[in-house]
Amino acid sequence: MSAELIHALEQIEKEKGIQKEVLIEAIEVALITAYKRNYGSAQNVEVYIDRLTGDVRVFALKNIVEEVTDPSIELSLEQANRFSADFEVGDVVEVEVTPRKFGRIAAQTAKQVVMQRIREAERGIIFEEYSSKEEDIVSGVVSRFERRNVIIDLGRAEAILPPGEQTPGEKYNIHDRIKAYVINVKKTNKSPQIFVSRTHPGLVKRLLELEVPEIHDGTVEIKTIAREAGSRTKIAIFSKNENVDPVGACVGQKGSRIRAIVEELKGEMLDVIKWSSNPQEYIASSLSPAKVVRVDVDEENKVARVIVPDFQLSLAIGKEGQNARLAAKLTGWKIDIKSESQLRAQIEQELLNYNAQSDQEIPVGEEETTAESLFIESDDEMESLFIDQDDINEDEIDESVYAAPSEIEIDEAEPDEQYNSGDVAEMEDESESVENQ
Repeated sequence: MSAELIHALEQIEKEKGIQKEVLIEAIEVALITAYKRNYGSAQNVEVYIDRLTGDVRVFALKNIVEEVTDPSIELSLEQANRFSADFEVGDVVEVEVTPRKFGRIAAQTAKQVVMQRIREAERGIIFEEYSSKEEDIVSGVVSRFERRNVIIDLGRAEAILPPGEQTPGEKYNIHDRIKAYVINVKKTNKSPQIFVSRTHPGLVKRLLELEVPEIHDGTVEIKTIAREAGSRTKIAIFSKNENVDPVGACVGQKGSRIRAIVEELKGEMLDVIKWSSNPQEYIASSLSPAKVVRVDVDEENKVARVIVPDFQLSLAIGKEGQNARLAAKLTGWKIDIKSESQLRAQIEQELLNYNAQSDQEIPVGEEETTAESLFIESDDEMESLFIDQDDINEDEIDESVYAAPSEIEIDEAEPDEQYNSGDVAEMEDESESVENQ
């Protein structure tokens, strides 16, 4: 052991980030075991390494007693006074017992310990580094495939991309550089296992934070994300500054910012939606790119009925219901989408059902009464429809027209002028025939 060891430990500290003092302490502990194994000693010993020269010294620890029974662990007060006059019975004395050829054993032990400690320290450093990166993204290169797992080289460690976290339809080739979302880091006896994902919504969130400075500094906030990896993602955003358009900030000039994210996600479509505290506005925006005519909400049951134009119905629902499904996941509302013609047909059907039910509820014998009620039942009602007695000017009334029935003169002396004899006979014959029948 020499100063070269100290210099080597200093180099390791710079390159690997392992403190020199930690390595020296580990070597000292290992040398104690090596001393006892090689020299068959049962003594309590300690090993010290000089931090400047690298010299190794071994000391046996002995208790000061009045009468020595075990010389390997005990020392008389008279013997202790040879080292110092300040010792008393009960103190512990360090007696150097460094073997002459202990340097070779120390060098071999130091090498083994240093290598082991370097591996352990590297594993610990890697674990600490990537455990702090959970829920963050890392960049790496596809190095190989193990079964169905994709192994990504991150530089100082390797990450595992399981089959369930791989984007459907996405192909991975060796030497492809990709970004992934760290979902879990496990500490093992070997290197830590780092599990990453390409399907997690957090990947889109972190990519937006990298591309959009307004999100990184907190001016624009990402409220929620609904994602179907490889196909479409909806993002609800909100601006804390009224002068900043959140959608425009995310899209960028001529779509430059959002385009970079789409390229990283291999063509996955992104819908950036402005978040609103008004449920009607928020739900209408969530169905973008479809245009919404009307939104009716049931806040108690969290159900919304959305009306869209006929030509927008398929766009609002999306392929296999994807657009509506993502909108429901984004807003947290159950969304029922209908076209204008469907709504009109539903209303008409409800009216027909209502009328049919009303007809069935009318009791037998009341139809005539109901019909008669539509007509005027008395002359007074007829008169009230046309004449308001208070509005009549008595001076303008023609008494001959509005005379009482008792005042009308009937000429009874000249019945022939009213009916001739022939007419009377015909009327009598008709009455007889009716009676015979």
